[in-house]
Amino acid sequence: MSKNLYSKMLSAADPSQVEGLMRFFKCGKGQYGEGDRFLGIKVPTTRLIVKELWRTTDFQELERCITSPYHEVRLAALLTLIEIFRHARKEPALRERCINFYLAHTPYINNWDLVDLSCYPLLGEWLIDKDRTLLYTLVTQGQSIWEQRIGIVSTMQLVRQGQLEETYALAQLFLDKPRPLHDLLQKAVGWLLREAGKRNEARLIAWLTPRAATMPRTMLRYAIERLPESDRQRLMKAKTTNDNNRLKH
Repeated sequence: MSKNLYSKMLSAADPSQVEGLMRFFKCGKGQYGEGDRFLGIKVPTTRLIVKELWRTTDFQELERCITSPYHEVRLAALLTLIEIFRHARKEPALRERCINFYLAHTPYINNWDLVDLSCYPLLGEWLIDKDRTLLYTLVTQGQSIWEQRIGIVSTMQLVRQGQLEETYALAQLFLDKPRPLHDLLQKAVGWLLREAGKRNEARLIAWLTPRAATMPRTMLRYAIERLPESDRQRLMKAKTTNDNNRLKH
């Protein structure tokens, strides 16, 4: 008898891996992953299960999986949703259903890996030829750091198409937020700025130059990682000088 997605994931559990995964995803008291539960399944194993079962997994089973208390089962639901979406290029109604399902379940997309592995293959791809207001709404009105992270990381697919406007516009919205900005949001924004810089280095340098002094340090460090040494030093010096002047006052 063939297994459904949820039961197949449960059968792949490896209790010896659980403690390490809980540490890696910061599930201790007061940490960002507090309360999450793990089966001990590594991502390659989850991908193999999804590859086997995505064609026979319906939305009822996806609902059951995405609302699971187990992190890896939620990931399996998201990876399955991506497969359904990718293979529905000639079925716009099904693709829209996938996007609506994703947006309806963002409270369960609640760690950085769940966000980063799902948002740009789904939302980013969906929005390539559509209005991007949704991304601005996620960044400005997102109820969690995860919804806000979905907003910026989804632009990865746009960047890969050479469409850089949203990445810079959303990065500015993060700069305008009250400080301190959560470390996972700083890293996400810096990462996407770095990706935009790979497409057009001069534009990234021009964007960073008037902002570097007042940017959150982690965001800046991530953004400049691939720039020439001279530019990295100049931009970090502006940040350090500004920080030192603030301390004096």
